[in-house]
Amino acid sequence: MAGDLIYAFRIMRLPLLDAGGAAIGTLDDIVVIPGAPGRNPRVLGFVATSQRRRIFVNAARIGTLDNEGARLRSWDVDLNPFKPRAGEVLIGRDLIDSRFGDETVSDVALQQVSDGRGTYWEPAMVRLAKRAPMRRRPSYRLIEVTELPTLFTGRPGSEMAAEAARLRDMHPSDVAGVVRNLPLAQRKQLAEAMDDERLADLLEELPEAEQLRIIEGLDIDRMVSVLEEMEYDDLADLLAEMPGEQRTRVLDAMDEEDADVMRRLLAYEEGTAGALMTPDIVVLGPTATVAEALAEIRDPEWLVSIAAQVYVVQPPYKAPTGQYLGVVHFQRLLREPPAMELGRCLQKEPTITPDMSEREVAERLASYNLLSVGVCDETGRLLGAITVDDVLDRTLPTGWRQRRRVTNEAVSR
Repeated sequence: MAGDLIYAFRIMRLPLLDAGGAAIGTLDDIVVIPGAPGRNPRVLGFVATSQRRRIFVNAARIGTLDNEGARLRSWDVDLNPFKPRAGEVLIGRDLIDSRFGDETVSDVALQQVSDGRGTYWEPAMVRLAKRAPMRRRPSYRLIEVTELPTLFTGRPGSEMAAEAARLRDMHPSDVAGVVRNLPLAQRKQLAEAMDDERLADLLEELPEAEQLRIIEGLDIDRMVSVLEEMEYDDLADLLAEMPGEQRTRVLDAMDEEDADVMRRLLAYEEGTAGALMTPDIVVLGPTATVAEALAEIRDPEWLVSIAAQVYVVQPPYKAPTGQYLGVVHFQRLLREPPAMELGRCLQKEPTITPDMSEREVAERLASYNLLSVGVCDETGRLLGAITVDDVLDRTLPTGWRQRRRVTNEAVSR
């Protein structure tokens, strides 16, 4: 289902708004990558100026885009300088005023599309201008993007960008199966063409040794941008496998808060609950309401296993939190009045300590039929949680992902 058109010239003058609606910059350009075969190109993100820096804002981080501006879903902003990559097309820089025969591209219209898997923006129409010798003003015509098939292709890197687009709608586990069958050089080219979030999803599906081979050619800024998109527990595993000097460089280049979290996770011994947990969970106070909890877990950024429950603690609400009080599961939230405080409907579920073994963690999840279990220190402060998918990843036999792909390929034949 497609929405109304909004024109690039209009977008490239809009303010960039934070999650609260305050202007923090302006949009300068729109980054587009070629589409998969038979599909329109897709908007990868936006170039913006914020704090006198030219930065990139991934389209997935934009909550709304309208005549008021582009509003972020969250308060996080990546202030690393924007660097265009091979295969990417900037509408303002590359397309506007470019010639096609005796006509000139004067504008590109975008539309929002929902396909059941998500919502995204794509170029839909192109406005062409033509000047006639006897006319003071040019004439215009509006055509569909499909009528100019070479508009977004034929540029350096566009072939691999198109391959990245083809894989975009596949499950990351299936993408990993495709990537594993490519020569290493092509894997690296594909990694260059993928957006940061998609590459992070792919890395999480590969063994750490293969992750290191894929990212070894990335410059430090791109590498950090990708790694910061990974789940904390997966990133901790990857950093643990890095040579010490490389790990130090990455941690020094990361956001200070994220780097502190990673150093805490890396301090836990391998094979323990602390090394397996993630501190990135839904945490609220006892006076927060059911309505507030539902609004929080509605955020599509949360993993399903994380959004299945809200941990209730005393302040502060970031790990390590104040005293752990209990948990409220999603189903319970649906049964209670929106105005009810979480302190009145929580369950005092048992937690585990960070030194518990992975096997004991698996037994605890199985015994209580949990999707996740909280991890607390000896004083009762919540440090994070461990989800059942991460436990399965550790407890299944080595190489299970490869065997699963072989089985899938045999079934598809």
